[in-house]
Amino acid sequence: MESIASDVAVGMKRGSDDLSLYSTSPNSVTANGNDSSKKLRVEDRMESPPSRVLHIRKLPSEVSETEVIALGLPFGKVTNILMLKGKNQAFLELGTEEAAVTMVNYYTAVMPQVRNVPVVIQFSNHKELKTDSTLNQRAQAVLQAVSAVQDGGSPNSDNSTLDSVLAHAPSPVLRIIIDNMFYPVTLDVLQQIFSKFGTVMKIITFTKNNQFQALLQFSEPVNAQQARLSLDGQNIYNSCCTLRIDFSKLVNLNVKYNNDKSRDYTRPELPAGDGQPALDPAMAAAYNKDSSLLGAINPMSAAAAAAAAAGRMVLSGHSGCSGVLLVSNLNEEMVTPQSLFTLFGVYGDAQRVKILYNKKDSALIQMSDGNQAQLATSHLNGQKMHGKIIRVTLSKHQAVQLPREGLDDQGLTKDFTNSPLHRFKKPGSKNFQNIFPPSATLHLSNVPEDVTEEDLRLLFSNAGGIVKAFKFFQGHKMALLQMSTVEEAIQALMDLHNYDMGSNHHLKVSFSKSTI
Repeated sequence: MESIASDVAVGMKRGSDDLSLYSTSPNSVTANGNDSSKKLRVEDRMESPPSRVLHIRKLPSEVSETEVIALGLPFGKVTNILMLKGKNQAFLELGTEEAAVTMVNYYTAVMPQVRNVPVVIQFSNHKELKTDSTLNQRAQAVLQAVSAVQDGGSPNSDNSTLDSVLAHAPSPVLRIIIDNMFYPVTLDVLQQIFSKFGTVMKIITFTKNNQFQALLQFSEPVNAQQARLSLDGQNIYNSCCTLRIDFSKLVNLNVKYNNDKSRDYTRPELPAGDGQPALDPAMAAAYNKDSSLLGAINPMSAAAAAAAAAGRMVLSGHSGCSGVLLVSNLNEEMVTPQSLFTLFGVYGDAQRVKILYNKKDSALIQMSDGNQAQLATSHLNGQKMHGKIIRVTLSKHQAVQLPREGLDDQGLTKDFTNSPLHRFKKPGSKNFQNIFPPSATLHLSNVPEDVTEEDLRLLFSNAGGIVKAFKFFQGHKMALLQMSTVEEAIQALMDLHNYDMGSNHHLKVSFSKSTI
């Protein structure tokens, strides 16, 4: 019997692969600890075949269901969860095997952490997770709440446990702290994100203890609870600006001015009050007594986590890695430092690229930092380029060395440090909000007015591939163009990003989350 059977099944036939919980006693979940620990050591040495059920071990004892679910959310829908708190373990079932494989691949390159504690994630031998509704009720309720919000729906009111989780919302006002704030976060950005969960009535932003913070009031406490369950610990921009969310003890915000620091959406007639503090003294005093912040949840090392399924917000990335990537299984007949710079530049500012002299199907790429390296890894590992599936991993090298002066390395090493083509040099650039996984649909911008759809179709067809669909928007300045495959789109982006269209217009090409 596999290692987890004694942990989760009481009354199961020995040798059965069916994960059923027959006992209604919560203690049954943590039974037979000695037997399980011996088998776990065996499982450490074994590689299970891919499964959409993942076994997560070495969790901190105080871990919550939301934190475990958050490990899987960026990779796709989480369909089931089983917490074994007595053993510091959990089982997480994803919607598809593909999503689970992506998650395991990502966390092979990036150490998964919960509350700054490294955890172990591996495939389970089970193909699905079957749980008795009488057990693990809170975990199921949290999962249902998060899933309902993620799907854009509302939770099922027939579930009394779920109702109790959502109903336990002491206030419609959330207190939001932005950690890891490398780029500006505005009041409008917060409104856009949180309005997905209900009507946002008021927002006040301010700086306290050198941190950007906000108070945000929904029309109903249940909407605040849904937003908190779904967004706490996630990022506004890739790899930074992490949301820390808890309830405020305030139940109503008194907004005096509508400006870039505070807004009452129910009273558009309020004055701008430029230069006035957004937080009045009485509210500030109440806020200072409000010390219930859930500060124990630290950012998890999951920079882009497979792009959070085509552009969702992602988890945080305190990586500590050097920022150098090893890319292997390249097509050595076609790859160039410039093409790698252009492709990896979609996910960060590539500083140096070196194709290895004695192994020309491999290259080292130095990104600006470890977060960008993780972002590129999660998006590009396993993609097809020049007919070959490339492998992208974090390198042990701290930097890419330039060849010694006077040494001819056949153009295999290029220094792009001062390139004008870096997408992310400007803090707060909109490019940070438009980072998506490779897709067959490309976003084109900086298109000259006299360039026609036929011109662009011909240009991209000549890059090698078939243009399946095309659409201009933004008054002809931008367009969406769909190739027949993701590989063709990758090739077109490498060939045509920064292409000189004449009239001092250089075409900008990036991957799109849209379809035509």
